[in-house]
Amino acid sequence: MADSPAEIKKAVKLYTFIGLTLFIGTIITVAVATVEPLDIHHRGLDWADVTLGLIIASVKAGLVMYFFMHLNHEKPLVYLFYGMAIVMAFFCMFLTGWSKADPIEYGDPTKGDGFYNAGETLPPRR
Repeated sequence: MADSPAEIKKAVKLYTFIGLTLFIGTIITVAVATVEPLDIHHRGLDWADVTLGLIIASVKAGLVMYFFMHLNHEKPLVYLFYGMAIVMAFFCMFLTGWSKADPIEYGDPTKGDGFYNAGETLPPRR
C-alpha cells in the first residue's frame, strides 16, 4: 500500500493509465466489430474480427487482474493457476471454432426426411 504522498501520486498515475488503456481497448474492440476499414477478413463480422476482439478482451482482462485485483503481489502458485485458466480459455475457444467448422448434420440433404430439411416432415409411424 502507498504510505507517502509521492507513492499515492504514483499509484494514481498508474491506475489512471490502466483505466485509459482499458477504455481505449474497449473503443478498439467496438471499432473492429463495426467500422468497415478495420474489417480484417471478409466484409462484416466474421471469425477474424471475433478472434481479434477476444484477444483484445483477454489483454484487458489480464490488465484488470494484474493491477486492479493485485495479482502483481501474489505468490508464484497463483500465476500457475492464472496461466492454466488462460490456456483453458483458449482451448475452449478452439473447440468452439472447431465445432463450427464441422457441424453435425442429420439425415439426407437430398431427401425430405424431416431431419436435414426441417420444413418437410416424416410420415407418421405405425
